[in-house]
Amino acid sequence: MLDKTYDAATVEPRIARTWDEAEAFKAGAGAEPGAASYSIVIPPPNVTGSLHMGHALNNTLQDILIRFERMRGRDVLWQPGMDHAGIATQMVVERQLAERQQPGRRDMGREAFVERVWEWKAESGGMIINQLKRLGASCDWSRERFTMDEGLSRAVLEVFVGLYREGLIYKDKRLVNWDPKLLTAISDLEVEQIEIKGNLWHFRYSLDGGETFQAPVAWDEDGNATEFETRDYITVATTRPETMLGDTAVAVNPEDPRYKGLIGKHVVLPLVGRRIPIVADDYADPDAGSGAVKVTPAHDFNDFEVGRRHDLPMISVLDREAKVRLAENPEFLAGVAESAELSETISAYEGCDRFDVRKRLVARMEELGLLDRIEPHTHMVPHGDRGGVPIEPLLTDQWYVDAKTLAQPAIASVREGRTNFVPRNWDKTYYEWMENIQPWCISRQLWWGHRIPAWYGPDGRIFVERSEDEALAAARAHYARDVEILEMEAALARWEAGGEGTVALYRDEDVLDTWFSSALWPFSTLGWPDKTPELANYYPTSVLITGFDIIFFWVARMMMLGDHYMKTEPFHTVYIHALVRDEKGQKMSKSKGNVIDPLALIDEYGADALRFTLAAMAAQGRDIKLATGRVAGYRNFVTKLWNAARFVEMNGGTRPAGFDPAGVRETVNRWIVTETGRCITEVTEALEGFRFNEAAGAAYRFVWNTYCDWYLELAKPIFGEGSAEARDEARATAAWVLDEILKVLHPFMPFMTEELWARAVEGEGEGEAGAARARLLVHTRWPVSPGGDQTSASEINWLVDLITSIRSVRAEMNVPAGARVPLVVTGASEVTRQRLATHEAAILRLARAESVTLADAPPRGSVQIVSGEAVFCLPLADFIDLGAEAARLAKEEARLDGEVARIDKKLGNPAFVAKAPEEIVVAEQEKRAELVELRDKVVEARKRLADLSHA
Repeated sequence: MLDKTYDAATVEPRIARTWDEAEAFKAGAGAEPGAASYSIVIPPPNVTGSLHMGHALNNTLQDILIRFERMRGRDVLWQPGMDHAGIATQMVVERQLAERQQPGRRDMGREAFVERVWEWKAESGGMIINQLKRLGASCDWSRERFTMDEGLSRAVLEVFVGLYREGLIYKDKRLVNWDPKLLTAISDLEVEQIEIKGNLWHFRYSLDGGETFQAPVAWDEDGNATEFETRDYITVATTRPETMLGDTAVAVNPEDPRYKGLIGKHVVLPLVGRRIPIVADDYADPDAGSGAVKVTPAHDFNDFEVGRRHDLPMISVLDREAKVRLAENPEFLAGVAESAELSETISAYEGCDRFDVRKRLVARMEELGLLDRIEPHTHMVPHGDRGGVPIEPLLTDQWYVDAKTLAQPAIASVREGRTNFVPRNWDKTYYEWMENIQPWCISRQLWWGHRIPAWYGPDGRIFVERSEDEALAAARAHYARDVEILEMEAALARWEAGGEGTVALYRDEDVLDTWFSSALWPFSTLGWPDKTPELANYYPTSVLITGFDIIFFWVARMMMLGDHYMKTEPFHTVYIHALVRDEKGQKMSKSKGNVIDPLALIDEYGADALRFTLAAMAAQGRDIKLATGRVAGYRNFVTKLWNAARFVEMNGGTRPAGFDPAGVRETVNRWIVTETGRCITEVTEALEGFRFNEAAGAAYRFVWNTYCDWYLELAKPIFGEGSAEARDEARATAAWVLDEILKVLHPFMPFMTEELWARAVEGEGEGEAGAARARLLVHTRWPVSPGGDQTSASEINWLVDLITSIRSVRAEMNVPAGARVPLVVTGASEVTRQRLATHEAAILRLARAESVTLADAPPRGSVQIVSGEAVFCLPLADFIDLGAEAARLAKEEARLDGEVARIDKKLGNPAFVAKAPEEIVVAEQEKRAELVELRDKVVEARKRLADLSHA
């Protein structure tokens, strides 16, 4: 006997152990012999990570597909694993060392620190794996991989060395996002844009050699200059005054008439004395500020490109800690004559923090009369998401991948339809990124990660090899002398000392970007570079499910390297899921205090309720506005199904061996069999099309409305008073439908369905009722529609619609719940008359009707419901206070009109629409739509009441 209530906290761990003991999720478990493969690689969570709502959505959707295809008999693999998360993990361990007052990273040295990180991983890393198991993720956990494990490390070496030898990996000096706190380059994804209320400082740069120009100072209504003044300076604006020390040009638009005569001339850089050219470049916007912009190629990404176009010097004036370095800076000093001004500048700012220099530099410019004006300026400033300080575009030597070359086959893969994005609009984002792709910076100044396999010799030669022994062998062949590997400082000292002794090499200190190893994930996790059976069977994978924010950082790079090394795309479909926001549509963040913890929801409502909520709300291309109340609502759905299973059990519901749903005779049973088939088809087709919300919605409507609210209600009299034959058929049909429900719901709600499968309606064709199931639900075949009887379906659906309409009118008209109202039918056809006779008992019971009679004309004082050819009349005049009800409805309509008018006023205010966050505007629009729908119902009720009053 099933327990009275379903206890997720008790059931879920027990079911998880059952799956684990049965090795239910192993690759190929439950597959039909010779079945086609179906595989998904999990987006590897960070080893430092904890389950957040994005993880919960992403992995729920993956698991739905995996369980669906496993039940369809496919040879399924869901490949799990974790990412080593270079920066995050190094920070966690360094923080732990500091908290324990133990020696820091640099005190203990690289080898000891890396060993300490591995110890941390063994003790504390990977917590998220157990959290994914709590969610019900049915990965093959026996195949769990880690981006730093031995096999994946070998794959990383193979790819790095191979791409280097193909000329697709190289070293270059370019601008990178530099984190001055963590002292490493970081990717764009690790940069967070934060709105800052800053300033725009306008400086005057004097024209060299006595040059002047006519600057407009007044304009007419058409924007034509009417007054001019002679100036011997150009005004430029900046939000980062400290970078002006590295300016190497001023750019103006070639079509700007104000400056055409100055192109090719020079200005003198204040505080430094460097002559810098005035160059013509479309980057300068004539309508922005003065139309002239300072160019600092070594400290701004746009300026870097301008500098390359005009072959400008790249002068870096900040070191890796974002301190100003001028005194021993050959690039800064080149071509600048010694002067008191230069000496003062160097003395004032050398070694000082960038923000301190900013304040003092502005003050000095003001003293010299070179500060034109200061404007308050709110703008976005990039910060490192880990270090939390503004990043600095910094000119450094880094390793790069020639992404442009690798991108071409990956672009063709999508354009030619071998890989498809769902929703389709994301392919535009993919093309935009890929067709404008820049070199990929893959080096990071960290210790935790895949150390770059490059060794440097004294003549500038770089030896890129798979191992230290291979590097030594290559170096011996090159130098024809003995070679040894030393630490960098020792090797540099040996080089400086010279001599003919043993040649010293040192290894590159940097590690690879975490995304480099992640880019190999679809094939490295399957054993590549070895030709394993898993690689042959499961690559290419079937579908990738991920978020839009890493289409470029991860999806595109997997496409590039999959095409390059496997000669085929890593997946056929890329499903891009939306964001999970709070109930008001705002992005979740700790600072806002609106983060919803999925583990807390699992504790309170169970994993099944959370999973079904996320699936039901996962409409393609639409963000999820998640409220805790929605999860509570779907927990009620879990309870509803559990209670339905108890009801079937208490009424003797078992499916006898050989039961054929197509052979049932009772109309209500033939109807539910037909509707079951319709549900199976809808859910199957929706899942095949990645329409998770439609699949969940179809299952929900069928279970809650069709099966629980209608079928079991209509079957109650049969269970209690029907003939023995009718009772047996109803019991078998109810049990059979429940089985099909469990199968259809299993991908969404695996724990409760597996529990019911084991405990309810036992004996599925195994002989005596009560016998154990032949297999776990997770391995049971997905149901197929048994067809149906459309005549029976039409009849019962007519009955359901009729009773629903009667209930709706009673509710609208505020009829007391206990009142039994006569039902009078006019214009009924013979078919309708027969249906009324057949189902009179159900109508009396479920519509709370006093009687069902036929008449030639509607009775006075009745509300009329038109259905098909017939009119169904409810004489309500004697059951409600017409005057009081009219007053109540009028008051409600007035209230709703006022609410709609208030929102219309707000949405009609251009200032509100322009300034309010998008999610607030959308929330108001949605609230208005709800109010209008409610008002329409009130208007309809008032119309019915008016008709009733005049009848």
